[in-house]
Amino acid sequence: MQKYQHFNFLINLLYSILKLSLVVLFLMSLSRLYLFLNYGTTSDYSYSELFDAFFLGFRLDVSMMAYINAVGVLLLFVIWLLRIRFVQKYLYTFYRFYFVLFLTFLAFLTFTDLTYFSFFGEHSTLMIFGVFDDDTSALINTAFKNYNVTLVGLSVVGFFVFLYFMIFKILKVHDKFEFNIKWLKQLAVFLFIIVGVALLGRGSVGIFPLAYSISDVSQDPLINKLPQTPSFAIFDSYNQYTKSKSGNYDLIKSVGYRGKIAEAFEVFKQTKDIDRENLLNNLVKKTSKDKHLKDRLPQVVVIMVESFGMPLLDYQSDSFNIMGKLKKHFEEDVLFTSFISSSNGTVVSLEPLLLNITARPKSTSFAQSSFLNTHFKQASAKVYADAGYETSFVYGGDLFWRNVGSFMSRQGFKHTRGKGAIAKSLDKNIDSISHDWGVFDEYLYEYVYEKLKDATEPQFIFVLTTNNHPPYTIPSHYKSNSLKISKDLKEHITGDLDLVKRRFKDYAYAVDSAGEFLDKIKSSSLAENSIIAITADNNTVEGVMKYDSHFTQTKRIPFYIYIPDELKPEEAIDTTLASSHKDIFPTLYNLTLYDKSYTAIGTNLLDNNTLHCGFNDAGVIMAKNGGFKDTKAMSDEQKECNEYYKASLAVTEYLIKSQKK
Repeated sequence: MQKYQHFNFLINLLYSILKLSLVVLFLMSLSRLYLFLNYGTTSDYSYSELFDAFFLGFRLDVSMMAYINAVGVLLLFVIWLLRIRFVQKYLYTFYRFYFVLFLTFLAFLTFTDLTYFSFFGEHSTLMIFGVFDDDTSALINTAFKNYNVTLVGLSVVGFFVFLYFMIFKILKVHDKFEFNIKWLKQLAVFLFIIVGVALLGRGSVGIFPLAYSISDVSQDPLINKLPQTPSFAIFDSYNQYTKSKSGNYDLIKSVGYRGKIAEAFEVFKQTKDIDRENLLNNLVKKTSKDKHLKDRLPQVVVIMVESFGMPLLDYQSDSFNIMGKLKKHFEEDVLFTSFISSSNGTVVSLEPLLLNITARPKSTSFAQSSFLNTHFKQASAKVYADAGYETSFVYGGDLFWRNVGSFMSRQGFKHTRGKGAIAKSLDKNIDSISHDWGVFDEYLYEYVYEKLKDATEPQFIFVLTTNNHPPYTIPSHYKSNSLKISKDLKEHITGDLDLVKRRFKDYAYAVDSAGEFLDKIKSSSLAENSIIAITADNNTVEGVMKYDSHFTQTKRIPFYIYIPDELKPEEAIDTTLASSHKDIFPTLYNLTLYDKSYTAIGTNLLDNNTLHCGFNDAGVIMAKNGGFKDTKAMSDEQKECNEYYKASLAVTEYLIKSQKK
C-alpha cells in the first residue's frame, strides 16, 4: 500500500478542494438569491424560467470555480507525474493560502458587483472602472454619508472570517479514500479530472464558452440578469474598458458593416441615393429659413440635470410634489415624452449630445481616451460659434473631473467654467454653497441667469448640474415639498427606503431649482428672446425602482423646450416622437438658426417626415410603439428602428475615426 500512498494523498486533497468548491458555489447561489429577493420578487416570470435562471447561473458559477481550480489541479498532476513526494507536507498549507487569495478576490468582485447593481439595476459595465477617473474624495464622502460604513465593514470582516474558517476547516489532511490502482489507471484518473475541469470551465460544448453566450431565459429583464456571475461581468467590463481606452475598438465590424460602410449610410439615410465619393457629405444638413430668425439670434441655454428620470414624475401629486416649480413649465411648454438617454452615465451621455452623434456601446468617454485632443468639427458649440454666438460650458463641479474642462475647450466652447469660477463670480464662499460634487444647483442657475442678463452678445450656454447625486445633500435653508410615498410607489421601490427618501428629496430640489430658474427667465425681458432646453444625463433612479413596462420606462428622461411665442413653429409639434440625446441639437438648430449648415447623426424633431427612434448604448431602443432591447424587435417599426440603430452606430464610428488625430 505504501507505493500508492502518494497518489491517495493527492486524491484526498482533490476531494477537499471539491468540498470547498461546493461551499463556495452555495454562497454564490445565495448572492443570486439576494438579488432576486431584493429586485425580482414582482417580476413577470414562470417558475420554470426562474429555475432556468438559477440553473444557468449555477453553471456559470461552476465555470468560474473551474478556472480557479485549474492551476491547482494541474500543479497536483505535475507533482504526481514527477513523483515529487517531499512537497506533501507543504501542500495543504499552500492550498489554504492559494484559496484564501483567490476566494478573497472572488468575494471582492462579488461585493463590488452587488453594490453596482444596487445603484444601476444591472451587473457591472465598463462604467465601473470610471471610479479610477472620478473624484476620489467625493466618492469616499458619498460612501460615508449614504451607508453605515462601520456596519458594512464589520459585516464584510465577519464574512471573510467565516470564509477563512471554512477554508482552513475543509482543507485539512485526511485519508478518506484509499485506492490500490496501478500507474496507468492513476494517469487515467488525473486525465479524467483535468478534462472534466476544462469542460466545466468552458461550460459548453458549443462554438462559444458559456460565459460569452449567455442566453435569455425569460421575457422579464430582471430574471434575465440573474444568471450572470459577478466576476465574469467585471472581467468582461475590464476587457471593454481597456480596449476602448487603447483605441482598439472596431464598432463598424461589431454592427455588421465592416467592408460595406456605404450600405450603413444607405440605411441611415433611408435611400440608396447617397454621395458615395464623400460619405460624410451625407451627414450635412441645413436649418430652415424661418423668417423670424433671419435677423435674430435668440439666447440658447441647454441644461443637463443630473439623474432626472421621467418615470418618477408619474407619481406626482399634491402629497408627493416631486416636480415643484417645474410642473407648470412642463405643462405649458414643449415636452417630448418618448425620449431616452443616450447612455447610463453622465460623461458618456454628455459627450455624444454635444458632439451630435450616437453614443457608442462598450466605450469609454472621449475625454479619457486617445480622442482627448481631437477637435470634432460637428460639435454643437462650433455650430453656434460660427453663427456668431459666445459659447460657454458651465459645470457645477470641478472641471478636472473626467478631463471635461480640457475636452470641452477643444469642442468650440470659448469659456469653460466650474464651481470655483461660479463662486467667485457670485462673490460667495465656495464651501458654504457646495456639496461633495459641486455647487448647489440654485447657485449654478443664479450664475447662468446673471450671465444672460449682463450679456452684450448672443449666448449659447450648456449647463451641467451636480445635485440629485449621491450623497444626496441639499442646502440647509431649502424647505422640501411634501413627498409622501404612496402605496403604489412603495410597491415599485426596490432599494433601501430611507436612502430612497433622501434621493427623492435631492431629486425634488434639483427639479425645483430648474423650475425656479425658468420662473426668473419668464418673468424677465429674457423671456422674449431665449430658448431654454432641459434634459438629463440618465435615469439612475431605475436602480432602486421597477417598472411595469421595463424597456419603455427604464431609460426615459425629459426633453423640454421653452420657446417664446414669436419663435414657435407654425405647425404643431408631435411630442410623442421616439427620440434621444442625438436629436436635441438638430432640433434646436432649426429653432434658433437661419439657413445654417450642420453635421449631425440625429434628426430634427420638428420634421414629421422622417424615421424617429431613440437609442441608448445599453442596447435599449425606443420606437413609436415602445421600447425594446437590441435584436428583440417585434413589430415592423421596431425592426426598422433596430436596423437604423446599427447603421447609426457604424456611421457615427466612421465620422469619429475620420477626425482622429
